[in-house]
Amino acid sequence: MSIAAAANENLAHISNVLIYSAMAVYTLAFLAHIAEWVFGSRSAVGRTAAAITVEAEAAASASAGKAAQGGGTAVLERPKVVTRSAVGSRDVPDGPGAAGTSEKGDVYGRVAISLTVLAFLLHAGAVGARAASVQRAPWGNMYEFSTTFGMTVVGVYLVLLILKKNVRWLGLPLTTTILLDLGLALSVLYTDSDQLVPALHSYWLYIHVSCAIISGAALWVGACSTLMYLVRDGYEARLVAGRTGPGLDRYLAELPRDRTWARFKAKVAKGTDNPVSRLPAAATLDKFAYRVNATVFPLWTFTIVAGAIWAEAAWGRYWGWDPKEVWSFITWVSYACYLHARATAGWKGRKAAYIALFAFATYIFNYYGVNIFVTGKHSYAGV
Repeated sequence: MSIAAAANENLAHISNVLIYSAMAVYTLAFLAHIAEWVFGSRSAVGRTAAAITVEAEAAASASAGKAAQGGGTAVLERPKVVTRSAVGSRDVPDGPGAAGTSEKGDVYGRVAISLTVLAFLLHAGAVGARAASVQRAPWGNMYEFSTTFGMTVVGVYLVLLILKKNVRWLGLPLTTTILLDLGLALSVLYTDSDQLVPALHSYWLYIHVSCAIISGAALWVGACSTLMYLVRDGYEARLVAGRTGPGLDRYLAELPRDRTWARFKAKVAKGTDNPVSRLPAAATLDKFAYRVNATVFPLWTFTIVAGAIWAEAAWGRYWGWDPKEVWSFITWVSYACYLHARATAGWKGRKAAYIALFAFATYIFNYYGVNIFVTGKHSYAGV
């Protein structure tokens, strides 16, 4: 065995150690985010008490004003205005965030972000060591693509935080997804570090696959925001209908016992209303998801075009109905339908959100399903 080969094996081993280390730190960040949500829930008591106090003070002021009008000179004060969501409207403000107004929850949230940054650095080091072990781009097979994809998702999240976007609520689903992604990569998709097959020796590998990874990372953010929009939208609909808090308790008590599914949904809502109330408003989440998907759509379009150009250089044709090509186009069409639906009256809101989730599902199937279960020209990348 040559000295160069031994050095490559050492770098590959270092990459594996760094990946496991990153998973350990991501796990700590995951637990810290859970603590952030759990301790943040305590602030609900304080908000409820404050609301009762304000209403009591307003009622007392009104009574005092009426009493003063009974004799002498009445002193009129500007009334306190309490803003509420009118029935049938959605003027609901953003929630206070995962930690609510709890200082302890906020501390756990900051710890979670710090751990996420540390895990990201370890993760990036693992990807870099894997690339250095074979002197090529670290996305020649499904294992390498998965680890690089996860690193990019975390990178997108951290960049949004640096830009002071209201995305800290993404921390818990982010760390959950990354742990699942890396766990699957290490347990099912792992491939020893090796050189590429001849067909992948092209500068288009750097262009096409890097664009696919960045697009997928951004689309994950959009999909997660869309999913949270659906959850928050359901909460706001019940808020307008008076089916939250005590109203939900009354509704649950009045439901007949034979309406099992309705009672189950009401019980789930009762257990999740507190954390859901701390998310950004449904309108905010919907707008954010749309902006992310609309921004990355041109990059996904370029990804497909670059893949077609590479296919012509490698196989002598731009399009050959390969399963990967077909599902990439299905993903493109699905997101095009979402963007069109989002701008069409009657399709905004939940209908467009369902299309967005379907579009992201096609992206996931294009990666896992097509690569694992369908044979095509992209099968040489290996599992």
